[in-house]
Amino acid sequence: MTHEFLSMMLGVRRAGISVAAGILQKAGLIEYAHGRMEITDRPGLEAASCECYGAVRRTCDRLLEQPGSVKAPCWP
Repeated sequence: MTHEFLSMMLGVRRAGISVAAGILQKAGLIEYAHGRMEITDRPGLEAASCECYGAVRRTCDRLLEQPGSVKAPCWP
């Protein structure tokens, strides 16, 4: 996952991705090198996100819930 790809996906400048990835890496929340990203502290990353993360996650979980079946979350 390159900075260029992330910038196109999010509609922001590539430089902004570089700054954000650097901040998240320095905080110990992600490891990022050579186009590979690993989330090393998911609870910390969720805590650092804005309130919209929780709203999007709840909506996604609700929309993907199938009546009478085991709930399948959007992501673990």
